Amino acid sequence: MLKNNEGFEEESKNPEVQNLKELGQIRIPEPAENIYCLTVVGQIEGHQILPAQSKATKYEHVIPQLVAVEQNPKIEGILLILNTAGGDVEAGLAISELVSSLSKPSVSLVLGGGHSIGIPIAVSCSKSFISPTGTMTVHPIRYTGLVINGHQQFEYLQKMQERINSFIVQHSKVSEEDLKKLMFATGELAQDIGTILIGQDAVDVGLIDAVGGLKEAYAEMKRLIEVQKTN
Repeated sequence: MLKNNEGFEEESKNPEVQNLKELGQIRIPEPAENIYCLTVVGQIEGHQILPAQSKATKYEHVIPQLVAVEQNPKIEGILLILNTAGGDVEAGLAISELVSSLSKPSVSLVLGGGHSIGIPIAVSCSKSFISPTGTMTVHPIRYTGLVINGHQQFEYLQKMQERINSFIVQHSKVSEEDLKKLMFATGELAQDIGTILIGQDAVDVGLIDAVGGLKEAYAEMKRLIEVQKTN
């Protein structure tokens, strides 16, 4: 039993106590030193701070990690785990561009959801996987807030949409025509236009490379690392 505040502070600084508080267990497996795991969960937060109750991935946290991966000679590849509802368009594109420009192989795995601007992030990797029950919602970008000068605003959104479409087409096997059909489909989403793709559907249209889980994604990561070493 703790008898004073000093004892409590010492206990709280113990790494095992921290693991218990944060992860629900005393010991966690040590990750492989040559593969870096990056998670993108919740909403992708950009220039606007999301409410405190929202789970978010902040782009100012992700970008330094990606730069560190590129700089660290011990890291030979990056495994990107996604379960995101989308979020800020420019922040999502910034993350996507950084991942795609890494000199090291990368593998993405969509678990749960890789919706909206999460799609460019998923396809930015060297190889992409989606779990059998994973979902991806393809839809045009949305705009919230006051709109001033409607014509100019429409042109701005159109250019932004072209940037997203161009990136997805360049880094996946889907054609621009098919991508637009998915985006502007009606009847699937109650309050919006777009298409929901589940597991194999995302592979069939060419957005994702293969259906698989952590085992398949990790095996592919190791294979890509060996290929790069050979080359």
